Amino acid sequence: MPATASKMEEATRACIDACAHCHQTCLETAMNHCLETGGEHVAPEHFRLMLGCAQLCRLAADFMLTGVRFHHRLCGLCAEVCEACAHDCERIGGMERCVAACRACAQSCRQMAGSHPLP
Repeated sequence: MPATASKMEEATRACIDACAHCHQTCLETAMNHCLETGGEHVAPEHFRLMLGCAQLCRLAADFMLTGVRFHHRLCGLCAEVCEACAHDCERIGGMERCVAACRACAQSCRQMAGSHPLP
């Protein structure tokens, strides 16, 4: 296998892992920390953003796993939503794991989105 193909597979695997981790972390944080803490943590806009981020991360991972040719476009959107989620979680506070997972996923998804030409 050529080195570039191997690097591409490595980057894709890393992005899938980052998306899966972000999905799990956002969902766990929303369902456990936010619901139990209440207040701003369960404000509709924030809570919807966290759940949307989790769902989009799972979908992006699924697109990459199945080789859907539009995965790079979805990764671009995923990066945007992850950044918004990280910013909101950081603003409210107490969700450092979620902030870190979202930022790592956003970075990986941005790289994935930029590494593919438009079809």
